[in-house]
Amino acid sequence: MSGALLTLPENQAQNSTEQENHDRLPSRIPPPAADPHLLAAALFLAYAALGVLRYRRMETLSWDLGIFEQVVRAYAHFQAPVADLKGPGADILGDHFSPVTALLAPAYRLFPTPVTLLVAQSALFALAAVPVTRASARLLGRGPGLAVGAAFGLSWGIQRAADFDFHEICFAVPLIAFGLEAVLRGRWRAALLYALPLVLVKEDLGLTTAALAVVVALRARRTSPRAVRYAVAVAVFGAVATLVTLTVVIPAFNSSGAYDYWGKMGGPGPLAGWDVKARTLLWVLLPTTGLLALRSPLLLAALPTLGWRFLSSYDHYWSTDWHYSAVLMPVLALALADAVASAKYGPRPWLRSYARNLPFCAAAAALALTPSLPLAALTDPATYRKSPQVEAHERLLGRIPDGASVESNVGPIARLTSRCRVFWVGAARPVTPDYIALDNSDGWAGDPVRYAKGLHPGAVYTVAGVAGGYVLLQLRVE
Repeated sequence: MSGALLTLPENQAQNSTEQENHDRLPSRIPPPAADPHLLAAALFLAYAALGVLRYRRMETLSWDLGIFEQVVRAYAHFQAPVADLKGPGADILGDHFSPVTALLAPAYRLFPTPVTLLVAQSALFALAAVPVTRASARLLGRGPGLAVGAAFGLSWGIQRAADFDFHEICFAVPLIAFGLEAVLRGRWRAALLYALPLVLVKEDLGLTTAALAVVVALRARRTSPRAVRYAVAVAVFGAVATLVTLTVVIPAFNSSGAYDYWGKMGGPGPLAGWDVKARTLLWVLLPTTGLLALRSPLLLAALPTLGWRFLSSYDHYWSTDWHYSAVLMPVLALALADAVASAKYGPRPWLRSYARNLPFCAAAAALALTPSLPLAALTDPATYRKSPQVEAHERLLGRIPDGASVESNVGPIARLTSRCRVFWVGAARPVTPDYIALDNSDGWAGDPVRYAKGLHPGAVYTVAGVAGGYVLLQLRVE
């Protein structure tokens, strides 16, 4: 398919589209080339500092960073992507289909630490600001374009994702941004080529591939019938890829022969949690675009992600927490730029005035919300300090030799996966690990030795050390 796409009459479609839009563009002079890259560099430093400093303070929020490190570590050593945290010997391709993470293997081989994943994620999020800012400046001018880029970079969806460990969707954000930039320039072939790799990022993103192709078909229908035909083919490919991945590929790698997340779909129906969903939808559309993005067909690219989240029975998918909204942010930013470009020269005076000011309002809203969002931590001196308690935790975990097997909960995981075989606490069987490392700060495990005996009745564990609520148990070998 990609070879056939190379035959699209792209220049003709681009020239025709740009000629049609000539009257509404504020300038035919390209935006300064440095602006998008300088903004992206600043965002990269902020995101990377946020993630790395959180890791340094041992404030990892979930097991995801450990899972992805196990996967990338396996790829880096030319092994199957096993994530023991999901279960002993569990192939991650039977959980989520994200082979794109193998691209991080060379960097991880050079720098075998979870920090590599956090820095790579920061770079990918920041990279997306380049097409967002560049496309917006081309449509609206330098100032409004920078405002849209800043609104994207400081958006709550990106900040939440940059703060919440590592996730494969960091690859999708720049792909979507570059794809929609190509749509706005009438570069249909490039837009479709950017959409295609999304099927390798996560199993649900094939539907986003299809949605992006539909956007191309809508925009190209008057100028390039051939582009429309290829867009339809890509849309079909994206939908079929999702279906095949969910029903054939993932079950083939899953020990149960099924897709484990079907249980989180459906359930009580779309009206369940309607209040949370309504608030999330307002957060998606209001501070980021002032609702004006509803005028742009580019917003269609957001529908698959919003659809599966709101149809799910899993309430965490409905909210604004974690990383689930990150893929929506480039769609919203470029839909805003597209809608402003069409509305600010329209016949309604109030809409023209609203549209002209909206990019700056979106940037101001993102900046005003930031004190309540993760990047605000960078203004707190405590963010840059490692507490004595953390140092004690590190010394305790340092007693575990490289290559040992360890059963652990969230706190110690990310300090161990680069050098040990790590299992989730309570899910290590049939393996009896050499050590059990627990963050028992709130006393949830009760007596750690008794808790260990409950996990592995035939084994005897003794306390090897305690530090600031962390407990290290070692298997006694008779």
